[in-house]
Amino acid sequence: MELAMSKDDLGRFLQTEFPQVAQEMVVDEVSAQGLVLRLRVSAAHLRPGGTVSGPAMFGLADVALYLCLLSRIGPQALAVTTNASIDFLRKPAQDRDVIASARLLKLGRVLAVGDALIYSQGLPDPVARANMTYSIPPAPR
Repeated sequence: MELAMSKDDLGRFLQTEFPQVAQEMVVDEVSAQGLVLRLRVSAAHLRPGGTVSGPAMFGLADVALYLCLLSRIGPQALAVTTNASIDFLRKPAQDRDVIASARLLKLGRVLAVGDALIYSQGLPDPVARANMTYSIPPAPR
């Protein structure tokens, strides 16, 4: 499948539409197989005990799958999450970025379903797994 948005397009989209996360999340890679998004972990993402917080990892998974969808359908800011589930598998490293590897499992006319594995940078085992469904807005008439 041909991509509707490149890595650079997605970065500009984040800057324009979601500046609140654009400085901490970076698209590392986008391809026909999926998207890789990095969260630059800072003290703001840590919880007591020195681990990356669940909300930070959930946000990373949601943005990664959202951008993966947009890479296929184009800049439709009103595509929204309609269902989400995340499993936290192990404690992420506090001194490493976390990276989501996202892919679409089904891209329909109205709904898209995808999953993401989240890793601590450079470590082989995933720290979380997310499954999400997105509603795609109707095409303008």
